[in-house]
Amino acid sequence: MKLAALVSGGKDGLYAAYLAGKRHEIRVIVAIKSLNPESYMYHVPNIDLVKLQAETMRIPLIFKQSLGKKEEELEDLKAALAEAKAQYGIEGVVSGAIYSTYQKERVDRICTELGLESLAPLWKRNPKELWNEMFDTGFEVIISAVAAYGLTEDWLGRYVDKSAFDTLCDLHGTCYVCTGGEGGEFETLVVYCPLFEKRIVVKKSRPEWDEITMSGQLVIEEAALVGRHDPHS
Repeated sequence: MKLAALVSGGKDGLYAAYLAGKRHEIRVIVAIKSLNPESYMYHVPNIDLVKLQAETMRIPLIFKQSLGKKEEELEDLKAALAEAKAQYGIEGVVSGAIYSTYQKERVDRICTELGLESLAPLWKRNPKELWNEMFDTGFEVIISAVAAYGLTEDWLGRYVDKSAFDTLCDLHGTCYVCTGGEGGEFETLVVYCPLFEKRIVVKKSRPEWDEITMSGQLVIEEAALVGRHDPHS
């Protein structure tokens, strides 16, 4: 089946695309840039880096902006998927939903309206199992935003290796941080995975931290693709 992959730059969308790509053909990446940081549907931090991800995957990208207004933003996604169907002949859509019924139901509905199949290979999977699978597969993930008690500014830009994941699990037991991050506790950026020919290296970044809300994001100002065996270029 020919698929569009909904990708925001984070681990869930890309791991879902990786799994779906074992059986199907990923014809196009679809990304929506919300101008509303409180969007119900879309990942916001460093969304523009999806362009580098699509480039290193050698997969075409449909990249659209949305005002991010609740429910209205769904029309922007529908238009992008309709374009993907017309231009690339897609027959289905793969998304990285794990537990968000809000997101999955809306993607399912849009797919039904467009005559597309909706695939969610991570749906209801155990986040710890998913993380371990990603580690074993070679996913390299950094934290790009945090918004939960227990996650401090020093998490911004941190690579999530097995040690960092163990710490997240400990926080889950004390602060109720969902280890999947799907509730917005943290956001991620995939800098390397088996779908990539090259690795994304962050050249210039700065943290933005709000002491009142105890939340923040890593603003990546410059990034580049380098050979996969040269992570420190």
